[in-house]
Amino acid sequence: MTNTNIEKVSVLGAGNMGHGIVEVVAIAGYDVTMRDVEEDLVADGYEDIKWSLEKLAEKDRLDESVDDILDRIDTAVELEPAVADADLVIEAAPERMDLKKDIFGDLDAFAPDNALLASNTSSLSITEMAPATSRPEDVVGMHFFNPPVKMDLVEVIYGEETSDETAEVAYEFVESLDKTPIYVRKDVHGFVVNTVLGPFIDEPAWMVSNEEATIREADAAMVHRRGYPMGPFELVDLSGIDVGYHVRTEAERPIPPIMEEKVEANELGRKTGRGYYDYKNGDGVNYEPSDGERFDTLRIEARMVNEAARLVGDDVATPDEIDTGVRLGLGFPEGICRRGDEIGLDAVLDKLRSLHEKTGADRFEPDDYLVELVEQGRTGEDAGTGFHDYGLDGGDGPGEYRLLNYVLSGDGLLEVELDRPERMNALSMDLLGEIDELLSSVNSDDVRCVTFEGAGDRAFSAGADIGGFADLDPTDAMDVTPAFETVNDFERPTIAKIDGYCLGAGLELALACDLRVATADAEFGSPEIGLGLIPGGGGTQRLLRLLGETRAKELVFRGNRIDAERAEEWGLVNRAVPTEEFDDTVSQFVDDVLEGPPVGLKVAKKVMNEGADASLDAALAMESQGFGLLMSTEDVREGTAAFRDNRDPEFRGE
Repeated sequence: MTNTNIEKVSVLGAGNMGHGIVEVVAIAGYDVTMRDVEEDLVADGYEDIKWSLEKLAEKDRLDESVDDILDRIDTAVELEPAVADADLVIEAAPERMDLKKDIFGDLDAFAPDNALLASNTSSLSITEMAPATSRPEDVVGMHFFNPPVKMDLVEVIYGEETSDETAEVAYEFVESLDKTPIYVRKDVHGFVVNTVLGPFIDEPAWMVSNEEATIREADAAMVHRRGYPMGPFELVDLSGIDVGYHVRTEAERPIPPIMEEKVEANELGRKTGRGYYDYKNGDGVNYEPSDGERFDTLRIEARMVNEAARLVGDDVATPDEIDTGVRLGLGFPEGICRRGDEIGLDAVLDKLRSLHEKTGADRFEPDDYLVELVEQGRTGEDAGTGFHDYGLDGGDGPGEYRLLNYVLSGDGLLEVELDRPERMNALSMDLLGEIDELLSSVNSDDVRCVTFEGAGDRAFSAGADIGGFADLDPTDAMDVTPAFETVNDFERPTIAKIDGYCLGAGLELALACDLRVATADAEFGSPEIGLGLIPGGGGTQRLLRLLGETRAKELVFRGNRIDAERAEEWGLVNRAVPTEEFDDTVSQFVDDVLEGPPVGLKVAKKVMNEGADASLDAALAMESQGFGLLMSTEDVREGTAAFRDNRDPEFRGE
């Protein structure tokens, strides 16, 4: 039986993945041993960890000193003492099945009987490795993504005989590392993330091989029209063309001719100076947005959606797990199941059927589960259900959201979290739309205060998701979204909780809030001018009114960032406090608002917002009207009585 209480970890391998996993485990507070076959390899891995920790410390990203973390790391060359008292062993050896089987055979002899045995493989079968031991039920895949210190995702992979208990322990261990795990419930080749990635890489290669498109057309279209962080050829040049080639060879999958030609010519990408682009004698990656105007992006995305359908239909992973995987593991702007629902699964199916009929290629054959969804009328967002349900049932109030989380407590606190940590909570059109829909649909009588914060520890929001605006017409861009005005005009006080970057559209969202509290290491700026743009979402005007002409123009014209101390000095934020004081300071602001008179705060916000844009005489008239209106409320009577009785008032919003 697997040990459910992990305290001591051993990692086998001191290379990029091995030492990266060791670093993550040590940061999380575990004692960990790093083992490799030669002293020099171990020493190099240890130095790499030390360098990385020092860089994290410089950025104030560690809760402990570098020395304290390093003290939890031991090193070893001999396998037996390295794993003798381990509760968890993570194998991170090179991707060779014969080598991994040998390692697991040795682990069966040397590791404690109740140790969890994990492989960090990115593509090899857990089912095939596990029989090298006498305890295949204790063997599990734990696929960290490179580099482990930065990448949030870990795939937890079942082999055929992996027990639920073993997988659950691995899952909970990943969570303890402050990483996000997803289950891969069947040992399919490529697991979840690389299965979806496959068509993104090979379909454009088939199109170029068949002279249906060019390399630059494919990259430009997928980046500038569809919002992916890199184009398929650009990505493969970075990772190495030979890597994908060998994966496809091992899986006995057809290889696009252009990929085969590049490998045979030893033009493998950046590492050889030439791949799909020329980095030695040419300009390197040099596509322009206009290059991708005619490229058939649906052909690629339809295949990716089809692979996702196969994973769901075969009970490998859920749509939520798949979407989490590609967002965190690949940096995709949204999950592929969500994107399929947006496109329309009927349109995806039609595209696949058309291509299958035209080419006869197996890769276009629609998966049974995709066909089933469409036949059931579950075609996506417009139908109210697809891979996901969209709550289009005519009910009142906010529904389920995919890019933000919210909680409305009984005391009236509505907490809103921007949930795109892999994109530093960049504000896409969809996310802004969800903010607008939430505040427009929630019953404001149930709310006394709203807080906004960003998921993760890097950013409140680092700006607009430029890729998400790529298809906007210029006239549409002049009125991108009502979300900022919805926040500004919401009847209850709003507070921005700012930790990390607050830039561009993120700053505009914070400016739309009534109050702003920041950590001391937060950074603020309006960098749009560097793109040839100006701040939108009311940014120029709110900065002008808040900071005055001199400082507002400096922030906008120069496009530079300012730190939290200067932001507080300028009046951009109400408070800038050390990280350890942040939650308490926010709580004090929130408590004061929650305990205040709801009607009085509503009137105060309205009078102050509208008065700022009116003449002094008109503003004073509004103030007088608001004052007179409040004099007839029960809250004023309660406030007066509480003052007279020397007690705290209990306002009820009446």
